[in-house]
Amino acid sequence: MKLGENAKPQGSIIIALSFILALVLTIMPLPELIEPFRPAWVPMVLIYWSMALPNRIGVALGWLVGLFLDVATGALLGQNALALALLAFLTLQLHQRIRVYPLGQQALSVLMLIALYQILVVWVRGIIGHPPESWLYWMQSLTSMLFWPVVFVVLRGVRRQYKVN
Repeated sequence: MKLGENAKPQGSIIIALSFILALVLTIMPLPELIEPFRPAWVPMVLIYWSMALPNRIGVALGWLVGLFLDVATGALLGQNALALALLAFLTLQLHQRIRVYPLGQQALSVLMLIALYQILVVWVRGIIGHPPESWLYWMQSLTSMLFWPVVFVVLRGVRRQYKVN
């Protein structure tokens, strides 16, 4: 079924649940040794939904999810909101190109988008006097790239199974 003029968008609950799961995976405690390798779950979910449903998912949702992420992680209110809003904007601008790439090239695009997200977050943290403690801060971009094919396939399967449009 194609989304026509009279068709109502479906699957808002599925989209919300995917963001909630990403938030849970983000705040779930991990051993200190592997904490720097945690993928950027929330930005990856935002990238996926912005590519899959560019007419429904956008900058405002990125901002809102970023505020929830700020509150959930105890970050400076607005740092993730700013970074995720910009991430959503860039994904919306590039979604037609990224969608046609094979998964490997999509993963490289996700690497660049997540790295930009991290640059914005580290910039804000640097302004308030909390720069990253080590180079391991940047591992999140690499692990996000490695997990992207799994995130993409799982969310695409969920979108198709529940007819999210």
